[in-house]
Amino acid sequence: MRELLRFVPIYQTRVWGGRALETVLGRALPPGDPIGESWEVVDRPEAQSVVGEGPQAGQSLRSVLELHSAEVMGPGWPAGRPFPILIKWLDCRERLSLQVHPPAEVAGELRGEPKTENWYIAATSPGARLIVGLRRGVTRERFTAAVAAGSLEDCVHAFSVAAGDSILVHSGQVHAIDAGNLILEIQQNSDTTYRVYDWGRVGLDGRPREMHLAQSLHSIDWDDFEPAPLRAAPTSGVIAECREFRIRRVLLDPGQRFHLRAGEGPRLVSVVSGALSAGAEPATARPPVRLARGDTVLAPHAGAFTFSADSAAIALVTEAFTA
Repeated sequence: MRELLRFVPIYQTRVWGGRALETVLGRALPPGDPIGESWEVVDRPEAQSVVGEGPQAGQSLRSVLELHSAEVMGPGWPAGRPFPILIKWLDCRERLSLQVHPPAEVAGELRGEPKTENWYIAATSPGARLIVGLRRGVTRERFTAAVAAGSLEDCVHAFSVAAGDSILVHSGQVHAIDAGNLILEIQQNSDTTYRVYDWGRVGLDGRPREMHLAQSLHSIDWDDFEPAPLRAAPTSGVIAECREFRIRRVLLDPGQRFHLRAGEGPRLVSVVSGALSAGAEPATARPPVRLARGDTVLAPHAGAFTFSADSAAIALVTEAFTA
């Protein structure tokens, strides 16, 4: 398999969501409830990406991997092993809950899954912030007392962000996304989230949402103080690297190109600004694939591809996730 795979988005209703995927990315959203998430690439029992075009159109990501695991993921990849990365867009019209994902050393005990994730800020409203980590000196005892008193704002590390900023959020880091952020989240394939605090909000059903205080207190890294984001820069390079994946930012002027060689593992290419055209190497009879802002494609291990900027563009390349 040597063609790019682009999947049909899966939209998720969230109480904190809005319509920015429509107004900023030009998506046609389902009417009605607020849309907080668009799952771009996912291989989970409860959610399956489906190929939207090309020879594999209509097939689920799971089916593609079962039939073509070596070509897509590389030699030795077990056909039944899930795709290890989940990519989603987040439209945070309102602040998300304060939450944490369990680190690997406690996830099994809690019957959850670890989740390290990277947030790339695609657009913000004036004054938008992120919350990641604890304020310096905050202890478990002080944090627990603040939960009971409803004063957690004094315990967590908040900072302003702008378009192009990003931050790697490890399992065990307490975090929340503030209102007014449009974010591309690249994460481990996990959906375990423990809510610590929800700022007094109720769900779409009018009832308070479930909290997971005991699991959260067991998962939080109590030595994680005031991590710093990576600020936007006019250069290409690695913006996130961890045991689970690496993300490169590629900046392109109109007409500039970058290449992905065959045999170097699967890669995910996400357009966060501008537009690209992409084609296989050597050239085939199929026309180039046009990628608009917001699009993500999976480039299989067996394929080589050229990406050309139709306009000034920024792409994120996610790689090194098959170890």
